[in-house]
Amino acid sequence: MSKYLQQEYVVSEEIGRGRFGTVYRCSSADSGESYAVKSIDKVAISASGDSLDSRCLFTEAKIVQLLSPHPHIVTIHSLYEDETHLHMILDLCYEPTFHHQVMLEHEAASVMWQLMKGVAHCHRLGVAHRDIKPDNILFDKDNRLKLADFGSAETFKEGESMNGVVGTPHYVAPEVLTGRDYNEKVDVWSCGVVLYQMLAGFLPFGGDSPVEIFESVMRSSLRLPTRVFSSVSPAAKDLLRRMLCREVSRRFSAEEVLRHRWFSIIEQSD
Repeated sequence: MSKYLQQEYVVSEEIGRGRFGTVYRCSSADSGESYAVKSIDKVAISASGDSLDSRCLFTEAKIVQLLSPHPHIVTIHSLYEDETHLHMILDLCYEPTFHHQVMLEHEAASVMWQLMKGVAHCHRLGVAHRDIKPDNILFDKDNRLKLADFGSAETFKEGESMNGVVGTPHYVAPEVLTGRDYNEKVDVWSCGVVLYQMLAGFLPFGGDSPVEIFESVMRSSLRLPTRVFSSVSPAAKDLLRRMLCREVSRRFSAEEVLRHRWFSIIEQSD
């Protein structure tokens, strides 16, 4: 750990681990306020030989700073660097449990509203997350949703496309897998998968291996089985179809999702 970081924060237990980074709980030496420190291993990234990994992970801090502050984006509070690691002091957040259980519609709508507010903010500032999944949808101590882990994010200009196969098998948009250029609506597809999972309790596109999952994402049509979706409102099913639309030009943007009539259920549940 950077000696400057250790002068200002007390680092304690590990709370998360990824391919190139480890997350620890920490607290401010002055105030005692709790945070998380994400330590990115620069040596491991360089050794991987993947230029896309290197470019994305080294720009994560800049992207999070660009997006801050926003109530539904994780905030970066401090940044430290030493010879082997880049350390980011972030909001202390917790993983949700919604990907392990079926949610009531008004509960799912509350989660999706916060998520799409964060995604729309990213897109307005020219940032595509490119790896939205439950693991990267966190909640702070006040139970406020925070979109996190911008290690695969990319910046874009209006009307500009992106490329590169990034993301997580079950959640990645089909146009990413084909190797074609794509736009920020890949995030809307991923959010649609998350919404389906919250309402159904399982994923819309499955498989026993990454290859089978990719084939299912690229070729399978969206199914809303009656045994599961008979109790789901027509508005929710309509939104799913618009988010999980293979034709990108017809797929909703993040702003269009937020304007969908389904979200009126949040007010009705109060």
